[in-house]
Amino acid sequence: MVLGIQTTSQARVQQEINMKKLIYVVGGIVVLLLAVAAILPFVIDANRYRPEIQDMMSKALNRKVDIGNIQLSIFSGGVAVDNLSIADDPAFSREPFLTAKSITVGVEMMPLIFSRTLNVTGLTIDQPQATLLHTAAGKWNFSSLGATESAAKPASGPSPSTSSSMAQGFAVQKLTIKNGSVTVGNVGANPKTHKYDQVNLTASNLSYATQFPFELTATTPANGSIALKGQAGPLNQTDMQKTPVDASLNVKTLDLGATGFVDPASGIAGVLDFSGTLTSDGSKVVTKGTVTANKLQLVPGGAPAGQPVELAYQTDYQLAEQSGTLQQGDVRVGKALAQLTGTYKTEGDSTSLQMKLKGSNMPATDIQSLFPAIGVIMPSGAALKEGTLNLDMAISGPLDKLTTTGPVNLSNAKLTGFDLGSKMKALSTFAAIPNGSDTVIQTLSSDMRVATDGIRADNFSLVLPSIGSLSGAGTISPKQQLDFKMSAKLGSAASPLGALSSLAGLGGGAQKGGGGIPFRIQGTTSNPVFVPDLAGMASGIGSGLGSGLGNGAAAGGKAVVPTGKDLGQALGGLFGKKK
Repeated sequence: MVLGIQTTSQARVQQEINMKKLIYVVGGIVVLLLAVAAILPFVIDANRYRPEIQDMMSKALNRKVDIGNIQLSIFSGGVAVDNLSIADDPAFSREPFLTAKSITVGVEMMPLIFSRTLNVTGLTIDQPQATLLHTAAGKWNFSSLGATESAAKPASGPSPSTSSSMAQGFAVQKLTIKNGSVTVGNVGANPKTHKYDQVNLTASNLSYATQFPFELTATTPANGSIALKGQAGPLNQTDMQKTPVDASLNVKTLDLGATGFVDPASGIAGVLDFSGTLTSDGSKVVTKGTVTANKLQLVPGGAPAGQPVELAYQTDYQLAEQSGTLQQGDVRVGKALAQLTGTYKTEGDSTSLQMKLKGSNMPATDIQSLFPAIGVIMPSGAALKEGTLNLDMAISGPLDKLTTTGPVNLSNAKLTGFDLGSKMKALSTFAAIPNGSDTVIQTLSSDMRVATDGIRADNFSLVLPSIGSLSGAGTISPKQQLDFKMSAKLGSAASPLGALSSLAGLGGGAQKGGGGIPFRIQGTTSNPVFVPDLAGMASGIGSGLGSGLGNGAAAGGKAVVPTGKDLGQALGGLFGKKK
């Protein structure tokens, strides 16, 4: 019995001894591995692989690649490389296409340690700086990135089979770019650039044979953001720009002025949000989604629009022709809806448009929020409370020098907070016009031209039930200065200058159709000023007198000619003098 107890006790002691030995062995192995990890970077000179890494990257990218010091990093499973530099396409620049202070090349450690074989699994580039340039013909400096030598040098390069084999064998399990910056610009007579910061890219299983997932984010100037996520590939072996892409695109608070997309002199400004998709088969790019423009401004001297402008669109863009077609363009401002269709070209330094904008029965209360964007600032407190607007406009020219022309018609509107009758009473000619805090507009029509040099209104016609009709033409400068030559036909002959108005109309008047009292509108859109048109009045009187005398004689009767007293009283009324 005692012997059995001793035997059991000895077995337990032996188990404890074995467990301790196992712990010692495992601990020793861990210590040994840590020692190896600490010693290997000094034992294995990773710089011996620099030529091989440079050559591999140069062949893969079809660009000369230079790297600095290489250090083995056992714990990260890779090689740390200092001072990466990738050359640009010589046709664009002699400066580097991309530089980075450091990169980590992911490698399979066991083949590296035991057989000195280098198998790259991925690349991590930290804080790179890249420059993307394009020509007027639409070619980018990254287009040749990764192009096979057979495409670049068909006469003296390697055989197609060799290049194809190299391309098919090229693959990167993972590519990561962290905290980069990208400068985008053009080459030519007027180079312009804009910069994007905090660029981050992740992509997996990049190859010339299959699709691969990717995600790209960046910060735009003025703290906007871009996020592109989807599938790309297979990588195009001759032109990286033609690599197929199928992705979602989201843009937040993109400031048009800060990004440099348009010339500040054009007056175009605003902050854009976009949500949609982008699909490219290598020759055609299809984008569709919704753009929301806040604080939109369209002409020099304009001011931000009063409410957002939304564009739901789809466009097809041909890469080779650098031209696109807007298949759908639904423009919304509040409840107002218009259709925008046409074509555009991105050839050269500026995008040019050939488009149509058509809207029917749009609520004027919503459209008036766009008036500041085209350089029209309404008088303080004035607002359109009723009415519908119709327009059919042609939009043409470079984006920074657009010209918009076509007819505009407003009907059954009410302008509150502005007494047009009171304004017109500055000319005593219109003393009989009733006062009122609101101005009812039966119809307003004009042939408009909106451009960077201002607004021109031809064939301007305004029918006001309480006053009569006003017609004429004029301009609004980029600084909102008014210069209109007008003629008024009063609804009542009770005006102090009713006789003079009729007399002026005998000769045709200031406008076609006759019967009008000429005057001018000056000042600004926010404070219009009505002044007498002396030249127009004199011309009308002279023409009316001649016509009146001639008509009287032709009829065999006696022509009726106003007396000097009559004319004096009339002209006194025109200048606001006492009669």
